[in-house]
Amino acid sequence: MDLKNFTLDESVAFITGGGGFLGRQHAEALLKIGSSVVLSDISNDKLEQSVNYLKDNFPENKIFKIQCDVTSTDSIVKAQKKIIDKALFVDILINNAAIDPKVVGDINMESSFRLESFNMFEWDNQIKVGLTGALNCIKVFGTEMANSNKRGVILNIASDLSVISPDQRIYKKDGIPDELQQVKPVTYSVIKSGLIGLTRYVSTYWSMKGVRCNALSPGGIYNNQSKEFVSRISNLIPLNTSLRYSSSVSALSLQNIITSLPSKYGLISSICSLDFAKSFGFICSSP
Repeated sequence: MDLKNFTLDESVAFITGGGGFLGRQHAEALLKIGSSVVLSDISNDKLEQSVNYLKDNFPENKIFKIQCDVTSTDSIVKAQKKIIDKALFVDILINNAAIDPKVVGDINMESSFRLESFNMFEWDNQIKVGLTGALNCIKVFGTEMANSNKRGVILNIASDLSVISPDQRIYKKDGIPDELQQVKPVTYSVIKSGLIGLTRYVSTYWSMKGVRCNALSPGGIYNNQSKEFVSRISNLIPLNTSLRYSSSVSALSLQNIITSLPSKYGLISSICSLDFAKSFGFICSSP
């Protein structure tokens, strides 16, 4: 896809969860259209891996990393100061950080994600990262955008599970009793639904100051899942589209989110198929 007519050359994006698979993909998509990116993550090792991967394909002076704990406002403020010290202004915030428990269907797992026995420490910890962490970043970077007399964009990464129920059948493993089958945990749906509510609120809060807040709700994304799992989930898609991610397609569509979609009237969310690349193109706004 031709991206030459789209540019974010003067923009700086702060991406939480930048050491993870999706954080790296978001960064790659933005770098393709000229934006500088500041990747943040609680794990410095993961950050190094993402930065090294990106520097093989993009200018080093466009790529920065800052170790940051999104559950701590103090940590975020320190990250913001480091960015300011580099003479950079963050005008794009991508709230991507999350704990995404993987369903492996192993009867011998140390803890169960099933609702009947869900661990409340996991409840608190996952919400603290995925939802409270997003609010913390909005408070710090959104306030800076609103007070700067410059325009800004906040993009919350939600999920199709913010609007539909998880189909637990895709995780089912043969030979394991129903009451011991692993499931997508309740926290994931609650956090992603909460991000939609947060987006609705923030989308109007600073709208008169030029700060937009949008949400993206992608479906499943291919990341070396088993052939059996990919087959199960692909068969649920009306067009039988397999999971994949293409940063070149995403770059164009992500640019549309960042540069053009208004949020004055409320939530802007992509309710998309399980093809994450195409999902960026399905973003729509309220009239």
